[in-house]
Amino acid sequence: MDKYIGLDLGTTTLGIATSDILGFVHGLETFRFPKEAYSQARKRVHEVVMQTGIKNIVIGLPINMDGSLGFRAESSKRFMEDLLKEDSSLKIELQDERMTSISAHKTLYDMNVKGKEHKQSVDRLAACEILDFYLRMKGR
Repeated sequence: MDKYIGLDLGTTTLGIATSDILGFVHGLETFRFPKEAYSQARKRVHEVVMQTGIKNIVIGLPINMDGSLGFRAESSKRFMEDLLKEDSSLKIELQDERMTSISAHKTLYDMNVKGKEHKQSVDRLAACEILDFYLRMKGR
C-alpha cells in the first residue's frame, strides 16, 4: 500500500498526518506559521516529503455545509496548485473535510484533553481524520 501525507490547512496552522504501508494513520504535528504565510507552510510540507519520501498528499477541502466552495476552500486549492508548481512530482488530491474539526474537538473532549494541549492537538487530529476518511473511501 502507498503511504500518504494528510493536511488540514488553516490560516495560521497546518495539521500534518501520515499513513504507513498498512494504512494506519499517525498524527505528525501541528505546524504554526504567521497568519496567511502559506509559503512557510508549503516549505514545511516539502520538508516532510523529503524526510518521509512520501509524494502522495491529501489536502482537506473545507466545503460549506450547502456544498458550495468558500474562501477557505479556494485557499486550499491555491495551496495545492502552489505545491505542484514547486514540485510537479507530487500527487495531490483534495478531500472534503466537512465536520473533521468538529469531530476532532469532540474526540479530544471525550479524551478529557483541555486547554493548551487541546489547542495544539486539534489540527493534527483533523489531518488524521481527513487522511483516514480518504483512505477508507478509496478502499485502502
